[in-house]
Amino acid sequence: MEQDKIEAAPMADGERKGHRLSKIVTRTGDGGTTGLGDGSRTSKDSLRIHAIGEVDELNSSLGLLLCEDLPPAVRSALLDIQHDLFDLGGELCLPGMAVMQDRQVERLETLTEEFNRELSMLKEFILPGGTRPAAVAHLCRTICRRAERAMAALHHAETLSDPARRYINRLSDCLFVLGRHLNKVGGCGDVLWQKGKNTGH
Repeated sequence: MEQDKIEAAPMADGERKGHRLSKIVTRTGDGGTTGLGDGSRTSKDSLRIHAIGEVDELNSSLGLLLCEDLPPAVRSALLDIQHDLFDLGGELCLPGMAVMQDRQVERLETLTEEFNRELSMLKEFILPGGTRPAAVAHLCRTICRRAERAMAALHHAETLSDPARRYINRLSDCLFVLGRHLNKVGGCGDVLWQKGKNTGH
């Protein structure tokens, strides 16, 4: 979500809502600030913009994963997650607003359980690799963890909603499971960490 491309428009009830602009080059960010959905401006290196950027990068990485040859169920799940992340970005763009809902967290938890049910129990740590789709899923997982850290830092300064923080935490678990699932359907299986492989212990 490019914050320089969103302008705050007043609504009938006095609130403000972001809407799309047809003009892409605005020059309003040349001074190092950017606009939020409520009409206020903040520094481009603020905690809030940092969190927004991490969530945006996460969504873009999921778009990269969607370029792979994926099972229909995985593709459908990822598209739902992309929409959720856009909602999350909207919440981060509107200070004090709660956009994310408990039902989005619950749907993600159910999705994770469904994909995990078909996997064998893990007895060893796994390496992020295997098939290309699985490796990209693991890359998305690590970006998700980074987005979560950025949101945690923001939450220390400004309160974020419980559903928003729960969702980003659950999503990294879901992406871990999806990575394993994609290796399984790709005929590769988990890439296991071998204790002492390079240390001799």
